[in-house]
Amino acid sequence: MSREYVFTVRQLTRYLRTLLSQDATLQDVRVRGEIADLVAHGSGHLYFTLKDEQSQLRCVMFRQDVQALSFTPEHGANAVARGTISIYEPRGQYQLIVRELAQGGVGDLYRAFEQLRRKLAEEGLFDEVRKRPLPPFPRKLALVTSPDGAAVHDVLTTLRARWPVADLVLVPTPVSGPASAAGIVRALRRLAAIEGLEVAILARGGGSLEELAGFNAEPVARAIADAPVPVVTGIGHETDLTIADLVADRRAPTPTGAAVAAAPDRSELIHRVRDFRRRAAEHLRRVTAGGRRELALLRSRPVLSRPAVLLAERRQRVDETVAFMRQELTRHLSDVGQRLLRASEKLVALSPDAVLARGYSITRLADGSVVRSARQLSAGDMAEVIFAEGAAEVGVRKTMLSRKEDP
Repeated sequence: MSREYVFTVRQLTRYLRTLLSQDATLQDVRVRGEIADLVAHGSGHLYFTLKDEQSQLRCVMFRQDVQALSFTPEHGANAVARGTISIYEPRGQYQLIVRELAQGGVGDLYRAFEQLRRKLAEEGLFDEVRKRPLPPFPRKLALVTSPDGAAVHDVLTTLRARWPVADLVLVPTPVSGPASAAGIVRALRRLAAIEGLEVAILARGGGSLEELAGFNAEPVARAIADAPVPVVTGIGHETDLTIADLVADRRAPTPTGAAVAAAPDRSELIHRVRDFRRRAAEHLRRVTAGGRRELALLRSRPVLSRPAVLLAERRQRVDETVAFMRQELTRHLSDVGQRLLRASEKLVALSPDAVLARGYSITRLADGSVVRSARQLSAGDMAEVIFAEGAAEVGVRKTMLSRKEDP
């Protein structure tokens, strides 16, 4: 954009908002600070400021996210907010749209989360190449979760609706609290003893970062990587992300989503099979109809409808061709004979014997050379004259030159 361009205030504000939306870091950022200027609006939204010694940041948290809070925010409380940086256009100020809000002590958990995430990433534990594909039609699945949580109902209901032919084995474990990490590890190790198991789902409902701490433990991450079958995670809400999600062979946003990812939809498969059968039948009908048309076309051809007539025509054409070839060969041989006769007559006419027979003779000197000119002879020379019949030895008395040879 040229320097001479003049923005309106709205255009500039919207331009800055677009720039912020293109920064991936600012789309999912965590900010620690002290809560100030807290206002609980009648709409259910929260408006507050996060501040530290030097700066402050305006924040807004909408009702659906406020309802998911496990504590009541208060003035002066330390907190860690997670959300997206944006610009509120009417006031032209940037703000944090908060999706999650945790009490200040969670900051230590987040630092531990980031430290472990970097460590395991460097080891390649999150690499896609090491993740296993899910079986397309599993017959037995395991659900690793708390038997008292909502995840059991969500997964069981989804599997019954989508893929009722599969067996679901519940492997109970605590999924929150100090003992959750060790319990999840033990549950994952028990998977090896389940005969015929093809895939496992590790799930729990939503919660704060503190409540999800067990899924951010290093032993749990390594147990998922070492599990004997592919593991699908469905932990918390769509915005929650744990170390277990990063290591898992497939991550789903919720327990219900994990069940959807782990099992096919029977009704969809039935629809696809029916559609395949319909398309196969249509294709078969088209092929059959085309074959019938081709067969009818072949039957209508003379070679099949009246082969004897065609054979008689072919025989007649062969006879005509043979007769024509004989006629042409005879004519050709006659022409060749005539040319040979004429050539022979020419050769005979031009032969020395024929010339001598017409009254000519050949004169030779004693050395055998043929006399072609009187200049070759002198008075007193002896020469041999050859005639058509016989020869004579003559002596030269006088030579005479023809007029054209006169000097």
